Amino acid sequence: MRVALLVYGAVYVVIEIVGYQLEQVSWPEITPLDVATALADAFLTVAVLVAVLVAGDLLGHRWRRHLQATRLEQARLAAEQWAAPATITVPSWRPGPRGREPLALPAARVAGPPAGHPYAGAGHATRTWPGDAGDPPGRLL
Repeated sequence: MRVALLVYGAVYVVIEIVGYQLEQVSWPEITPLDVATALADAFLTVAVLVAVLVAGDLLGHRWRRHLQATRLEQARLAAEQWAAPATITVPSWRPGPRGREPLALPAARVAGPPAGHPYAGAGHATRTWPGDAGDPPGRLL
């Protein structure tokens, strides 16, 4: 349907241009050269219009391909940044140590069961920290 409308428009433009140019010459004085000149001018006009339309269409396609390639490159760069993120450094909100400030308190020791308790016998640990009462230094498991 679109092609048919374009052909109809081209034929209409040719007829209008030929009619206008032949109208400029009186009917008894029309020669074959006048008709050929009118047809040549009309077809030249149609050819220039078609060339402008084709150039616009080609530029549109190239522009769309360029935009697509640009978007693809941006997506690739974003994927690379996402795949290999840089180290994020976070500054502390607390001030650093300044000489004589007290350090954090040590954790409290958990007392074992009292001596009369039923679980206070063999097989239950009464020491909670390594280094208590002669623990040998080393791995703790």
